[in-house]
Order: sequence, then C-alpha cells, then structure tokens
Amino acid sequence: MTEMELIVPAEQAGMRVDSWIAEQIDGLTRSAVQNLLAEQAVCCAGKPLKKNYKLVGGECITVTLPELREVDLAPENIPLDIVYEDRDLIMVNKPRGMVVHPAPGNWSGTLVNALMYHCGDSLSGINGEHRPGIVHRIDKDTSGLLVVAKNDAAHQSLAAQIAAHTAFRGYQAIVVGSPRADSGTIDKPIARHKTDRKKMAITECGREAITHYTVLHRYHGYTHMAFQLETGRTHQIRVHMASIGHPIIGDPVYGLKKDRFSDIGGQCLHAAELTLCHPVTGQQMHFCAPLPDYFTQILDKLGRMV
Repeated sequence: MTEMELIVPAEQAGMRVDSWIAEQIDGLTRSAVQNLLAEQAVCCAGKPLKKNYKLVGGECITVTLPELREVDLAPENIPLDIVYEDRDLIMVNKPRGMVVHPAPGNWSGTLVNALMYHCGDSLSGINGEHRPGIVHRIDKDTSGLLVVAKNDAAHQSLAAQIAAHTAFRGYQAIVVGSPRADSGTIDKPIARHKTDRKKMAITECGREAITHYTVLHRYHGYTHMAFQLETGRTHQIRVHMASIGHPIIGDPVYGLKKDRFSDIGGQCLHAAELTLCHPVTGQQMHFCAPLPDYFTQILDKLGRMV
C-alpha cells in the first residue's frame, strides 16, 4: 500500500473530493477515486470521506493506494534520436506517434521500452516501475525534446527545475486562423473536463496554467507560432489555443472537425527547445530539435497557398 497526503488549497473549496483527487494524482481516474472512497481508502482527520464530500479548503486528505499489479516490461530495440547523453541524463527527440510510458493498452512500443533497452538498469526509479527515468512527458502525437533521468539524484534536480519554472520549454505549432496580437500570454486555469475524463478544460477551479506565445509567420488562414510554458498542465497549449479560437491544426480533441489539415494524424505541435541546468555540474544546457518532416511539409504547402 502507498499512502499519499494532499492539502486542499483554499481557492479549490467547493469541489467534489472525487473530482479533485483525480486531478491531483496522475493516472487516477474519477471512477478509480470513487472506488477508493467506497473502500474507505480516502480519509480526512482519520475519518473516511464519502464521494459527494465537498472540499472546504485547508484540510489534509489521506489517500491509500493499493499496490499496482506487476507487469513485466520488456526492453525493446527501438531506435532513439538521442540529442545528448551522459551518466546523469539523456535528452531524446521523441517522434510523433510514440507513447512516452507504458499504460493499459500500451505496454509495448513506448519510449520507456526503448530506454530500457538503451540504458539497461541506468534509469531513475522515482516514478516507479512503469515510468523509470521519466521526469516529464509530452503527448503521443506531440514530437520533440524530452529529458530522462538516469539516477534518482538527477531526477530530483530536473523535476525541481520544472516545478520551479526555471527550465525553459519552447514549443512550435501551426494554428487555425490569425491571432490578433503578435505576442501575448494566456493565463487560464485548467482542470479535467467535468463529463469527458479524457479531455481538459478551462475552469475557475482548475490549476494555474500560463502559456506565452509569439507569432512566427502568418499564412492565409493559418499561423506558425512559438510557445513558452510557464506551467506544465496536461494538454496546456492545445487547450489554451482552442480557448482563444485558434486551435492547433490536426488536433483530434480540441481542433476543428473539418479543416484542410484535420486528417494529418494528430496535432501539429513540436517541443523544439529545452534549457535546463545540469543536475550535477549546475551548468546551463540548451537543446534544440529541428522541426520534423511532417511539420515542414505543411509549412511548405501553406507557403504555396494563395
């Protein structure tokens, strides 16, 4: 059993406990939380909570999680685009279409399977057996840079930099339409969608989410843009751009259902830059991943449109 203690922020008072916990614990669905509540595995001040309990703010909630069913993960000889590697970390340029870590329905072919083959036992264990070395993640159909820790000390340092917003994460995307301003900031809180648990949504009760954007080039009906993340919420750029009426092209969840590029196989979003301090030496390191072929081919097509 694993026991977690969660402190409820005052500004999130009024939320249902099952919805709130599902947002706090990565990979835990609302229905799974309701099962834990039914089993009296969610308590406050030593007393089990009911699933319709409304948060008051400031309380300490204890969640007891059962041990995960062991799944034998197999190292797989999958080619990796390694941008940098040393004894403490490895920087990978993840291809579009690759899932980062194993989960139900995706126990093979993931980045973790490839890393296990490449690194052997040299991966941090902080995130557990199913996510060795994974400090942060990007969506399956988002391409680009992802840093992986090879030991626990490196993992703690890298995770702290991301949490403190001192690591620079730069993305590029092509969006529908033409934003009015050449640059700006979207500051809108994000939480799990109330009815569709696979989606995120803008909501006053959500967690702080801040995205800075810059227009790189305007085309007829579309715009090539750069983004800097100040926070790292699930689907953050995708949700923020959709919320201002400029969804990322090809996005099957938040994008347009019918568009010239709606059938490109996923959102046109690339993690192009990552700047961080080395977890051991403290030296600042800057990495870049060139735009992938699918991205440049779309830009070329847009350049020929009149």
